[in-house]
Amino acid sequence: MPADFSPLYISLATTCAATVATFFIGLLAARLMYGRSGSLRAWTDGILTLPLVLPPTVVGFFLLLVFGRRSPIGHALERIGLEVAFSWPATVIAATVVAFPLMYRTALGAFEQVNPNYLQAARTLGASEWVVFRAVLLPLAGPGVVAGTVLAFARAMGEFGATLMLAGNIPGRTQTMPIAIFSAVESGHPGVAILWVGLIVVLSLAIIRLLNVEKKARVRPADERHPAISTDSLPQPLTFRPSVRHANSEESHARLTLDVSRKLDLFDLKVAFEAEKGTLGLLGPSGSGKSMTLRMIAGLSRPDNGRIVLNNKALFDSSANKNIAASERKVGYVFQDYALFPHLTVAENVGFGLRTLPREQRASRVADQLAQLYISDLADRLPGEISGGQRQRVAIARCLATEPDLLLLDEPFSALDPHLRRQTEEQLRRTLANYRGAVIFVTHDMEEAFRFCTDLLVLDQGRVIAHGPRIDLFERPGRVAVARLTGCKNIAPVRVVAADRVVVETWGCTLRTCVNMTSEITHIGYRSHQFTLQGSEDTPNTFPCWLVSTSEAPHEMTLYLRLGNAPELDEPHHVQADLPKTEWRKLQQQPQPWRLTFELDRLLLLHD
Repeated sequence: MPADFSPLYISLATTCAATVATFFIGLLAARLMYGRSGSLRAWTDGILTLPLVLPPTVVGFFLLLVFGRRSPIGHALERIGLEVAFSWPATVIAATVVAFPLMYRTALGAFEQVNPNYLQAARTLGASEWVVFRAVLLPLAGPGVVAGTVLAFARAMGEFGATLMLAGNIPGRTQTMPIAIFSAVESGHPGVAILWVGLIVVLSLAIIRLLNVEKKARVRPADERHPAISTDSLPQPLTFRPSVRHANSEESHARLTLDVSRKLDLFDLKVAFEAEKGTLGLLGPSGSGKSMTLRMIAGLSRPDNGRIVLNNKALFDSSANKNIAASERKVGYVFQDYALFPHLTVAENVGFGLRTLPREQRASRVADQLAQLYISDLADRLPGEISGGQRQRVAIARCLATEPDLLLLDEPFSALDPHLRRQTEEQLRRTLANYRGAVIFVTHDMEEAFRFCTDLLVLDQGRVIAHGPRIDLFERPGRVAVARLTGCKNIAPVRVVAADRVVVETWGCTLRTCVNMTSEITHIGYRSHQFTLQGSEDTPNTFPCWLVSTSEAPHEMTLYLRLGNAPELDEPHHVQADLPKTEWRKLQQQPQPWRLTFELDRLLLLHD
C-alpha cells in the first residue's frame, strides 16, 4: 500500500466540493435554459457543454489563462491575498468545470421530460416560480438530477488533465489520486498505481450501487398500500352536497371581458366575448383556438394585443403593458389530462394551492373538497393508484379548493367512457350549482355542450362565428360552419328562385320556406332527427324517397335516403335521417317509396 494517503483525502475533498458546486450551478443553468429556444439558446448551450468535448488539457489551459498569476483575474485575486493557480482551490475549480456539463445536460434533459402541464397547473393554483421549481419540477425530475449528480461526482473524481494544468502535481496539496497514478507510473512504481486505480474503481462502484438502491427506494407498488383499486363508478345513490363556497360576498357576480389577438402558426386568433355567472361553452373543431383562448385567460400564454378583464380587474392590457402572472389571477384550470402531480397524494394535490393558509384551515378545506367530490377515501393515494374518473374529480376538487373567480374546463370529460362521462357530468353540475364564478367549458362534442352549457361561443379558424344561448344556436345557427359544429348532418347549397322558394340541386328538389329569402342565403340545412317519414302527400316539402343504405346504433337507425327516384347502382344518397328503432320497425313494413317531409319551421337558412 502507498505510505502517503494524502491523494485519497485530497481527491475526496476535491470531489465532494466540486460535486456540491456542480449540483447548484448545474441546476441553476438548467433551470435558466429550460423552456428557452432559438439561436441564443443553441449558442449558450454549446458554450456550457464545451468542456465535455474539449480535451481536459485544453480546458486546463483556458483555466490557467483565466486564473493564472499573469491574468487580470489572477492578479486581482493575488492583490487581496488569494492565489488560485497551483493550490487546492484550483483542483476544485478544474474538477467543477469538467464535471459541470454532465450535471447541466442531465438535469436539463430531466426537466424537459416533465409534462409542462404540471408546471402550468401549479401556476394557476397560485404557486410562485420558486415553489413551482422546488415543489413540482425538481421532485419530478429527481431521478435525472440524482443521475447527473452521480455522473458529476464520478467525473470530478477522475479528473486529471485540467487539474494538472491549473493545480499542478504538488504532493500533499494538489496531488489527487489520478495524478498520483500518473506519478507512480512515471517513477516506476506500477504496483502503487494499481492500488490507486483499484481504490478509484471501488469508490465509483459504491456510488453507482448507492444510486440503484436509491432508485429502488422510490418505487412504491400500489398493492403494498392499496390492495384493491376502486372502480370509476360514483357512489350510489348520488346525493346532493353543498356546492363550492366562493371567496367573495353573496352579492358578487363574476364577469369576464375578453378582446385579444395572437398570431398562431396556421391563422391569427382573434377572440372577443363576455362571460358572466353560468357556463359558457367554447365549441369548435380541433385546432380552432379553443385551448389557446383558455391559456390566454389563465395567463399561461400571452396575447399579442388586447385586454382581459375579470371582475373589473385587468389581467392583461397590451396598451398599458400589463400582464398579471398566472399565479395571481385566481383562475382555476382543469387540464384535459388533469395534470395531477404524480409525486403527491390526492390530499396533497387538492391542498397544493392552499399553502399560505394555516394548517388547520388548509386541512379543513381539503377535507371539504374531498367530501364534495366523493373522493375522501382516496386521500392518501397517489394519482397513479386511482382510476381516470377519480383523477378527473381530484383535478376539479384541486381547482375549487382555491375558490377561484373563474373556472376553466378544457374538455374535462374527453378521457372518460360514455357512461362515466354522464355520471361525472351530473356530479360536476351539482357541485357547481351555487358557484358564483363564471365557468368556461371547452369541448368539440355538440351534445356535451348542449347538456352542460347555458350559452355557446363557436370558434372556427381563430374567429368567433357565433355566440348566444344554446337553444338559439341550435335552432338558428345562421352559418354553415355553425350548423355543422352543432350537429347538422344535411347541408346543401341552394339557388333562390322566388321569395319563398329555393332549388336544392344536390338533393334534386325545390323547397318552400316560411320566410322571404335573401341573396345572403347560400345553403340550407336540416337536422337528421327532425325528419317526418310517411307524412301526408299534401304537406309542403314532401317528396318520395328510397332507401340507399342503413347504419345501426344501439337505440336508433340511420337511414341514407335518395329523393325523387329509386337509386341506381352506386348512386349516392341525398339526405340522412335518424329514427328511433321503434319507428324504424314500423317503417320497414311499408313499401317504398316512402314520403319524406322537410317541415317549414325546421329548415335552417344558412350563409357561408
